[in-house]
Amino acid sequence: MGDLRSQLAALSRFVLVGIANTLTYYAVYRLLLLVLPYLPAHVLAYGVGIVFSFFANSLFTFGVRPTWRRFLAFPLTTVFNFVVVTAGSVLLVERGWLDERWATLVMTVVAIPVTFLLTRRVLTAGRAGRR
Repeated sequence: MGDLRSQLAALSRFVLVGIANTLTYYAVYRLLLLVLPYLPAHVLAYGVGIVFSFFANSLFTFGVRPTWRRFLAFPLTTVFNFVVVTAGSVLLVERGWLDERWATLVMTVVAIPVTFLLTRRVLTAGRAGRR
């Protein structure tokens, strides 16, 4: 039971980091809009979000030391999440199972556990975190 409890605690921290990451992205995006067109502002803010997410998930979620190897592997988790959410959204909308206004939200929630597991694997590299 202790292991399940610790995994649920880590998943909760992962969700909190995701919320903080979204807020960080949006704040940086809005600031960059003051000096840049929207697309470069989005790309730069997204990059800041990835870096923020890496450090927050390393230190807060999994309690591991950030390393260059982990940092370079971490964007794979973002790519995976993007592909799952995008492909799942297309499937839900094109099959008529869900309205386009809700498909990405539903797929984002569906992707959380798998993205969590992948992120844990990338950041802990086969060893348990300190938490």
